[in-house]
Amino acid sequence: MRVVSLVPSLTEAVALTRPEVLVGATDWCTHPAGLDVARVGGSKYPDLDRVLALRPDLVLLNEEENRRADADALRAAGVPVRVTFPRTVPEALTQLGELVTALGVPAEPEWLRAARRAWAALPAPAAARGAVVPVWRRPWVVLGRDTFAGDVLRRLGVANRYADHAERYPRPTLDELRGRGPELVVLPDEPYRFTAEDGPDAFPGVPAALVSGRHLTWYGPSLAEAPALLAAQLAHPI
Repeated sequence: MRVVSLVPSLTEAVALTRPEVLVGATDWCTHPAGLDVARVGGSKYPDLDRVLALRPDLVLLNEEENRRADADALRAAGVPVRVTFPRTVPEALTQLGELVTALGVPAEPEWLRAARRAWAALPAPAAARGAVVPVWRRPWVVLGRDTFAGDVLRRLGVANRYADHAERYPRPTLDELRGRGPELVVLPDEPYRFTAEDGPDAFPGVPAALVSGRHLTWYGPSLAEAPALLAAQLAHPI
């Protein structure tokens, strides 16, 4: 089997499960460290000629991260594709289990078993804190309805003030964001790299939790660490 992954979290999942089958990944596939496979460009605009030159038996995509046109072009070239789109933690765990099966692995790897245990053992939060969750600045973009990251935060006691918005990634003005009266602003370090100096300044008087974007948005081996790591980061806002 020869697999090309156009999704960073799935690249990590394949690399830690059946590393010998992974022959290509995007430039943004940073985990595991030292990954030595052919690079095929970005997730949104991969070099399909490079992908096809790797003679893949399977290409992994995500409905949100990748373009339908690329999936269609790969199918037209006779390449099987697997498209994921989890919007909740249980959906992510299910789709990862299906991926492991597609890779021909007879038993679930330890990282996936650990992820299932970590989320199953998560206690119900005592009280939810109303929050806004920017993922970009200039312009502001926030988590809206029906997102994987939103479900992660909900399970950790964060109530997204935009969870009932018509869009999945609304673009409110800063005045609108402040007008939602957040008790907390959650600032991940990707895709926009929010820092203590860039982000909290826009929300004076509101506690700001700087969190790992990888653990908030990636669905893969990082899910095993995500509950404990994110809970600690949310518990100590600046």
